[in-house]
Amino acid sequence: MRTILNLIWFFLSGFWLALGYFTAAVLCFILIITIPFGVAAWRIGVFALWPFGKKVIAKPTAGVGSAVGNVIWILIAGIWLALGHLVTGVALCVTIIGIPLGIANFKLIPVSLTPLGREIVSTDDPRGFGVG
Repeated sequence: MRTILNLIWFFLSGFWLALGYFTAAVLCFILIITIPFGVAAWRIGVFALWPFGKKVIAKPTAGVGSAVGNVIWILIAGIWLALGHLVTGVALCVTIIGIPLGIANFKLIPVSLTPLGREIVSTDDPRGFGVG
């Protein structure tokens, strides 16, 4: 089921959303000081390509630097990426088949706003269950 949802996701919204993240990542890589933002954007972009079967969890080692970085990220690219998820999610929820994909888009809004201090794990990973 994950594979089918990921394929439908890829063609309806995942490719375009990931393209937005990859564009933000490349821009952050060009500006040397924002390379950590670029790494986070690239990581979330890969997640946006195939989100089913993965989960976003808080990194236990994240500190004040992640919080400050997230504020800067929101101002630079987070708002635009979150709006992309919102618009795509609403558009997908218009059809019955698209409702699970729209809900997945809404679940990606928090990570698009604050990507630093988060980790993407497989749902089969014990960390995804809050263990370890």
